[in-house]
Amino acid sequence: MSEPPKLDMEKLNQFIGKFVQDLGAAAHGSTVVLGEKLGLYKALNVPGGRTSTELAKATETHERFVREWLAAQAASGWISYREKDGKFFLTPEQAFVLTEEKNPAYFPGAYLIVSSTYQDLTRTLTAFRTGEGVGWHERSENLFEGTNKFFRPNYIGNLVSGWLPALDGMVPRLEKGSRVADVGCGFGSSTLLMAAAYPRSEFFGFDYHKGSIDAARSQAAMDRAVERAHFEIARAESYPGKEYDLVTFFDCLHDMSDPVGAARHVHSTLKPDGIWMLVEPFAGDSLTANQTPVGRVFYSASTMICTPASLSEKGGAGLGAQASEAQLREVAKAGGFTRFRKASETPFNRVFEIRP
Repeated sequence: MSEPPKLDMEKLNQFIGKFVQDLGAAAHGSTVVLGEKLGLYKALNVPGGRTSTELAKATETHERFVREWLAAQAASGWISYREKDGKFFLTPEQAFVLTEEKNPAYFPGAYLIVSSTYQDLTRTLTAFRTGEGVGWHERSENLFEGTNKFFRPNYIGNLVSGWLPALDGMVPRLEKGSRVADVGCGFGSSTLLMAAAYPRSEFFGFDYHKGSIDAARSQAAMDRAVERAHFEIARAESYPGKEYDLVTFFDCLHDMSDPVGAARHVHSTLKPDGIWMLVEPFAGDSLTANQTPVGRVFYSASTMICTPASLSEKGGAGLGAQASEAQLREVAKAGGFTRFRKASETPFNRVFEIRP
């Protein structure tokens, strides 16, 4: 019988401390979903803050539940507490992150995505054992809502102001009038942002998930850009239309079973001088380079969502959310493209300009 390993107690305690910290974050996640869906964060964002009784009345919820929720938020540092009057409140920074949906640092939507991974855990367990994957359309509703709420603020902060101008010569073309296909458009937030910014251009949003297209059409119906933004159920390998000036893929290529097939189809639908704008999660060129807080988030999401989606069809590529630039370049090359460059990046995304 071998002797038990000798432990470095300092390292052991450090790891246990990390475990407790992460356990608290994991337990806190479901309370964030409650706060988002019940409007608790937004209702708390008033001058002077609110007591649990006041917040419960404002949101038509039960005070005892709200009181415990507030205590959990304060213990996590997500909201602030003033003991002298028993009121909870948001600092300007907390309010900016938790209540302002149109700013690039709005994060509660991310926890809807996380919640979906627990809701779908039984399917993911089966996928790990069989290798059959879990299709995007087979996921819980929180994934679709959360994806829109998480990515839309980033697009608001970067798409029109930074990413499109980083594409050589594209903005003047959009201002003059162009045809744009937004593939894997989800709820259509990226499509509608571009349509609002470039009123002389016409935009076509495609997604194979019916529920997402229904949501995009509903959003478009409330938007003045509706006449120039069209949404249709279609796959990336076969969406309709030709002679597009610009084709965009926002954070979706790595989820696809056949990214090369998608690339080939993009090539066939672009004008000879058109651009494929590929936006993918930020990643370095190696596992070691991706051992960062952002890499941790994306690898975890990729394990539970992206890779199962890609492997849900026979022969799925399984690129994963941390696909390297070299891997993405090879996909473009196999699809018939000859020019590939990184045009821009943020802490969360890489933007590639790809040409025939």
